[in-house]
Amino acid sequence: MSEMCCGIVCLSLSLPTSSSSSSVSFTKRNGLVLDYNYNCGHRRRIRDGIIVASSDVVSGSNWDDWKPLKPSSTPSLSDTLWPSAGAFVAMAMLGKMDQLLAPKGLSITIAPLGAVSALLFTTPSAPSARKYNMFMAQIGCAAIGVLAFTIFGPGWLARSVALSASIAYMTYTGTNHPPAASLPLLFIDGVKLHHLNFWYALFPGAAGCILLSLIQEVVIYLKHNFKF
Repeated sequence: MSEMCCGIVCLSLSLPTSSSSSSVSFTKRNGLVLDYNYNCGHRRRIRDGIIVASSDVVSGSNWDDWKPLKPSSTPSLSDTLWPSAGAFVAMAMLGKMDQLLAPKGLSITIAPLGAVSALLFTTPSAPSARKYNMFMAQIGCAAIGVLAFTIFGPGWLARSVALSASIAYMTYTGTNHPPAASLPLLFIDGVKLHHLNFWYALFPGAAGCILLSLIQEVVIYLKHNFKF
């Protein structure tokens, strides 16, 4: 069905669907579609060659991130136990190394390694758990933190610049590894780490990741060969 008035053509269509009928209406002037409406609440307009989109309803998918995922099956006891045991062993070994390094005023146990442990032991196939991504991000982001502190000193500006530069670095190089983004902040606010200077790029983050990578191989072997 169509109507024409003052050079404006209005066209209405009825589109049957499996659940209910829907209607679409178009407004046309001099061969240009100015507007169309769909009765579910979605609406688009063309103004001066620019499409402007709007919607009167909020898509349900916008809230999906706030809902828990429904796992296809409950994890087995072994899939839960081995990663947890790996994390325990990792922290115990790092703690023992701390005792050996204490006389030199060094410590290898830092909070980001806890996040790395969770990533390596629970989601070893995730892109951010790849060894290349992990070491490139750990070394690069740590160096960025030292550089930001050297230029701006302690404070909010150094933290802001270091974090934004770290995210840009990981994005540009394709080495996304979220735990590494905390390394610059840790250095800037950690007075005990300042004496390391650019050695911080290798220790304790990257050095600790070497140990965690070795433990990860054991965890993966146990998960695949000792199921219960």
